[in-house]
Amino acid sequence: MGGLNVLDLFQGVATLFAAEPKIAIARLVLIALGFILVYMGFKEYLEPLIMIPMGIGMVSVNAGVLFLGAKALGTIFVDPMLSDPADIVNIMQVDFLQPIYTLTFSNGLIACFVFMGIGVITDVGYVLARPFTSMFIALCAEFGSVATLPLAVVMGLNLHEAAAISIIGGADGPMVLYTSLILARHLFVPITIVAYLYLSLTYGGYPYLIRALVPKKLREVRMDLTSLPTVSRGQKFAFAVMGCTVLSLLFPVAAPLFMSFFVGVAIRESGVAHFVELLEGPLLYGSTFFLGLLLGVLCEARTILDPKVLTLLVLGMLALLLSGIGGIIGGIIMYYISGKKFNPVIGISGVSCVPTTAKVAQKEVGRIDPNNIILPFAVGANVCGVITTAILTGIYVTIVPLVEKL
Repeated sequence: MGGLNVLDLFQGVATLFAAEPKIAIARLVLIALGFILVYMGFKEYLEPLIMIPMGIGMVSVNAGVLFLGAKALGTIFVDPMLSDPADIVNIMQVDFLQPIYTLTFSNGLIACFVFMGIGVITDVGYVLARPFTSMFIALCAEFGSVATLPLAVVMGLNLHEAAAISIIGGADGPMVLYTSLILARHLFVPITIVAYLYLSLTYGGYPYLIRALVPKKLREVRMDLTSLPTVSRGQKFAFAVMGCTVLSLLFPVAAPLFMSFFVGVAIRESGVAHFVELLEGPLLYGSTFFLGLLLGVLCEARTILDPKVLTLLVLGMLALLLSGIGGIIGGIIMYYISGKKFNPVIGISGVSCVPTTAKVAQKEVGRIDPNNIILPFAVGANVCGVITTAILTGIYVTIVPLVEKL
């Protein structure tokens, strides 16, 4: 056979032995983690829309390492670090996901597509029914996004990097994508991976936080649904148009995100059926699928072994934990302000993982009393959480570069 090694026929296996031990171990660990994510998504312990394609992508990219030119190791999935236009054009002819990554992911377009879909399935009427309560809860739930910033600087990140990782506390994936692209492009891949791993964990972790911080007596508080005023389609449509205009005027750097969300809301309320079907079906689910798949293939061993990843993992978890605590504290404050007529569990829905945290709030209350409906109030806080996170994104992206110039 002229010295042909049988392993050369099975390069995924052969590259395990050709790589540094830490790379080989990391690949095996990530393959195992991919299996776990797929299983957790299949069982719906985590969000299946993200976890199943992400897990399979993670398994494939770490198993499918091969010998490229001059015995260099690599994959033919995607190269997220390319920046030279000529190199990008060349690699698009080889890496099969490179066109999707370069043309939709690395420029934030996929985040805007997801936001359009979220907008078209979001009923802003619940915000207009209780605007001040919803906004107060949402502001409290930004605690993690604000408090993590100085902690990240203390842990050795510069201000750009600290702001990019802190926005994870808003629990809004498109915002994390956008902020990291603008402020810390060199950490875009690990921050995005950390964000979406943890956002899927909110569904599993926040119920325990609720039970730990909210006494059962307070979780039993019943909400008066008759207190919610009726909001017309015209009012919701006007809110979408005016909200988009005002926020874009105040924070133009985040205008693509505001436009994406509010155009979805406007289309929903205008009743343009064909556009509604497009945005809530093919666009939202297609973007979510490729978002999960790309996140998976970005979880390659060499990327994950970046020494800053551990710091990002800790800070991402801390940001979401603090935001959950802040939201619940806001709910408890509203409980006392309302004369003990407000269920504090609603506070967790101020963390803007739409609609996950609103569903978590309803599920936790329903465990005690299935007839206690708090979902409309939770959705209001949830939608306000999206808006406050977008505003904070605009503030960080605008202010941080100016501060570092001083």
